Amino acid sequence: MRVAAIDIGTNSTRLLVADVSATGTVRELVRQSRVTRLGEGVDASGKLAPQAIARTVAVLADYSALIERHGVLAKRAVLTSAVRDARNGHEFAAQVRSRFGLDTRTLSGDEEARLTFLGAMSARARAPEDARAPAAPAQPSAERPEVAVIDIGGGSTEIVIGSESLPTFHTSLQLGVVRMSERHIGHDPPLAAELDALRQDVRTVLREGLPAAELAAVRAAIAVAGTATSAAAIDQELDPYDPARVEGYHIARRRIEAIGARLAAMEEGARRQVPGLHPDRAPTIIAGMLILAECVDAFGLDEVEVSEHDILYGAALTLATQPPEVERLGS
Repeated sequence: MRVAAIDIGTNSTRLLVADVSATGTVRELVRQSRVTRLGEGVDASGKLAPQAIARTVAVLADYSALIERHGVLAKRAVLTSAVRDARNGHEFAAQVRSRFGLDTRTLSGDEEARLTFLGAMSARARAPEDARAPAAPAQPSAERPEVAVIDIGGGSTEIVIGSESLPTFHTSLQLGVVRMSERHIGHDPPLAAELDALRQDVRTVLREGLPAAELAAVRAAIAVAGTATSAAAIDQELDPYDPARVEGYHIARRRIEAIGARLAAMEEGARRQVPGLHPDRAPTIIAGMLILAECVDAFGLDEVEVSEHDILYGAALTLATQPPEVERLGS
């Protein structure tokens, strides 16, 4: 079944057009991502700004043209942290629905986490074991969930813990690259005191949001979305970006910290020139790298696996198996 999924996030708006088989294989036809900063100022004002809405609508118009050319059978937009947090989020979702004919779903944090886990684990469930796969757990996965999926977005970070396709714990934390950048970073490059305050804020949220028992059960982690894929691309100095070399890449925690420190010492203009980093992510990547490093630390791990399979994959899989007239995932 040919489907189109759009993720309207706090920092970026992304499109996936894919053929989804009856066995759950996703074959990408089109995948695009543009930084639209829909959540700009939401943390302080509580509203989506007119200029942010205009940027996002312009990208959606381009995506709609691509969708029409590919003859999809079902199309959906999932809206996440910025829209669910904003007082005018419902009005924006209605505008997207009426203007572009999309089945729009404003996801709760729990729903966002569930779709992210589904997407991240989809390829792993079918892939043969290889050198990149984590070691088998000492006890059955049903008793000791060992994989944490980390999705660092613009407004929130979703963390899901489970094994295979079964999530056993999930949470949505108010840790996003746009939110944390606006809250703590006021200089370019940031001051040491600003980075310390950001780091302490992240640690506090993680400590309060992740139960000790869940942390102890984790044996490996998969990180998805822009911060993680940027980290993998920067570590390999990929120019141009190569999804095949990012998917499944393992990056050490010490490399995440080193890359973050290097980026934090640069002005934004210099960060825009870093191989592997999309220029539009330069304003928020420092916060992203810091959040990623702290998440890996929270689980006591030395590295994290990076995956291109994220909420877009989860949305596409769910759309193919439960069409709009049947499914009622969100509002």
